[in-house]
Amino acid sequence: MDQEKSRNSESGVVAGNWSRRLLAVGMACGTGAVLVIAAVLSPDASGAGTHTQLGLPACSWIAAVDLPCPTCGYTTAFTHAAHGDLVGAFLTQPFAAMLAVFTAIIFLGSVIVLLTGAPLGGLAARYWTTKWTWAVIGMVLLAWVYKILLFKEFI
Repeated sequence: MDQEKSRNSESGVVAGNWSRRLLAVGMACGTGAVLVIAAVLSPDASGAGTHTQLGLPACSWIAAVDLPCPTCGYTTAFTHAAHGDLVGAFLTQPFAAMLAVFTAIIFLGSVIVLLTGAPLGGLAARYWTTKWTWAVIGMVLLAWVYKILLFKEFI
């Protein structure tokens, strides 16, 4: 009988591919850890610097060139999002806010794959194109420009 279609009579869970489930464990642990850490931290009121609560140094870009780095505000935005403040996350760092939501979706999807063996991972591979890659790069750059304008108090 096909392993993908066989069912465990006791739990009703699809017996699924174990390599898929092993990957799902790794994805769930990684994304879950990021979300838990973000939930434990307190967002820095300045919109940057939350990462220093993890024992990391202050951003050297700001000290060296008086500009935020491309990932400036990511930890703060993730922390806002983990606390349920999606507006605060978006105002802090728009791309990081979207990334935080995507991280939560990946976490939930990974748990579904882990429990059911469902082949959800193929969705990203099937629909990801070069256009999506360029769109993401563009969003990262636009969010960085936004963060620079915010930092320099132009907005």
